Amino acid sequence: MTAISDPVLQGIGLVVSFVATFAAAAVGSRSTMAAVNTWYVGLRKPSWVPSGRTIGLVWSVLYVLMAVSAWLVWRERGLDAWFPLALFGLQLVLNSLWSILFFGRRNPRAALQEILVLWVAILATLVSFWIVTPLAGLLLVPYIAWVTFAGNLNRIVWRMNPATA
Repeated sequence: MTAISDPVLQGIGLVVSFVATFAAAAVGSRSTMAAVNTWYVGLRKPSWVPSGRTIGLVWSVLYVLMAVSAWLVWRERGLDAWFPLALFGLQLVLNSLWSILFFGRRNPRAALQEILVLWVAILATLVSFWIVTPLAGLLLVPYIAWVTFAGNLNRIVWRMNPATA
């Protein structure tokens, strides 16, 4: 299958991409919201931790970029892009899993180990998307940059709170 040119199918694909991406966001958010105002508040953190409002805004923008990126790949190749789209799905699962481990299980150590796997999955997705259409790969650059930042913050929080895991 080649490019999806039917505007109705393109619209459906865009909706599916947004629903899948924001469903993953909702799963992660559920774990986060349960602990962010209780357990997380009590952790020692570096002074440069962004505010919750900033983190929420950044993630909202990143999820939009991710959804558009996946849609661009699907629009360009349809189901022939099954492998890049499977990588995208994998990184969505890993994205949600990080929140479950860090906030839900209150285990920064396990979350740090998992975020390394997530980072590799994002990189693989970015490269595979770039091969299909460079714009789709480019849209994932802010995501991998933020996860790099978040991984470093995760490491520091774990080190500052050794009793957490």
